[in-house]
Amino acid sequence: MSAPSSHEAWLRALFALGVARCSAEAALPGLLPRGAPRGRTLVLGAGKAAAAMAGVAAAHLEGDVSGCVVTRFGHVTKSSTGAIRVVEASHPVPDENGRAAAQEIHELARAAGAADRVIFLISGGGSSLLCLPCEGVSLEQKQSITGHLLRSGAPIADINLVRRSLSKVKGGRLAAAAGAAELHTFIISDVVGDDPSVVASGPSIFSPPDPESALSVLERYGFAVTPELRLSVLANARVRPVSHPIHVLANNDDALGAIAHAVAARGYTPVVQGGLDGMARDVGRRHAREALKHAAAGGRSALISGGELTVEVRNPHGHGGPNLEYLAALALGLNGAAGIEALACDSDGIDGSEDNAGGYVSPDTLARAAAKGIDVGTLLDANDTYALFSALDDLVITGPTLTNVNDIRIVLIDA
Repeated sequence: MSAPSSHEAWLRALFALGVARCSAEAALPGLLPRGAPRGRTLVLGAGKAAAAMAGVAAAHLEGDVSGCVVTRFGHVTKSSTGAIRVVEASHPVPDENGRAAAQEIHELARAAGAADRVIFLISGGGSSLLCLPCEGVSLEQKQSITGHLLRSGAPIADINLVRRSLSKVKGGRLAAAAGAAELHTFIISDVVGDDPSVVASGPSIFSPPDPESALSVLERYGFAVTPELRLSVLANARVRPVSHPIHVLANNDDALGAIAHAVAARGYTPVVQGGLDGMARDVGRRHAREALKHAAAGGRSALISGGELTVEVRNPHGHGGPNLEYLAALALGLNGAAGIEALACDSDGIDGSEDNAGGYVSPDTLARAAAKGIDVGTLLDANDTYALFSALDDLVITGPTLTNVNDIRIVLIDA
């Protein structure tokens, strides 16, 4: 592997800085309740940061502490979680491990009494990891529905509405199961706007059921809604609200803010754009135009953006997530412009379903691709951008970061 340029190394360091700002170790300890309850403390959770959060909880909570959390395969922590069991499961399509963990977590919640304290640890990814289908819906059906919606390019808000409507635990149903106990929810947010009811589809946060809208989403994206499925969704539309303290520990704005502070200290003007959504390739093209305008104006600036972009899968055999599609479109739009480098990565360390967090673009990206006989536009259209960045040795591979606050994108401009 060739030595990275000074800007590439710095871009990687800036990404790591944003991730560290949003880690469970940095954000959770000071907010956990002090002292022990009269009974037990049950720690229940789901998401890509759930194991790391459980490790912090085990280290800081007092008294009799036990429980169960479910995280994505490979997202376990090296820290001890004590008597809090950590289950690994599949993401983004649920599996039997996630179903069994959700069943265990639901039963633990139901067993909590008035003398007990229940700590909910919620982070992005929990929507698929905590999978307990409602009556009349099988795990296989849930897998089919999830896979279909993910391939369709449906916005994550629509996907999670469907997930809540088909679940025994989402949309506040898990909190309702533990309603007799003292409840606390701690959230690392991966959603634009940080609505607590949306992160991991809100297992501990009440969300008014909207079964008709969920059914409309399925129909709009071409999933055949059978009469049996319709009845199951309608019958599941009952949730008892439970009020309790809710803390959002870290979010995308925290990561972007830490990066903006760091680039400003190096003499760059930060231009922060939080909460972006839309198709990755469209945003990449738009950011190329913005970067070229900043370059034409002169000076040093940094476009720093977050949010969650999507990909319309046209080629089911392609490889590469939204960050690589964004970068490929950005590179095409920049067309080799001097003095502009960029990095785009998912804060959880996994862009889509491959082993990379994202990738890096330099002024010679297109030229290096052409020298290898690679047509960037062709690979972008084929949803095969992983092959492009792998061939150029421009993948960013971090492994699981044990947090999840959406994507982090940085475009450095030296004019």
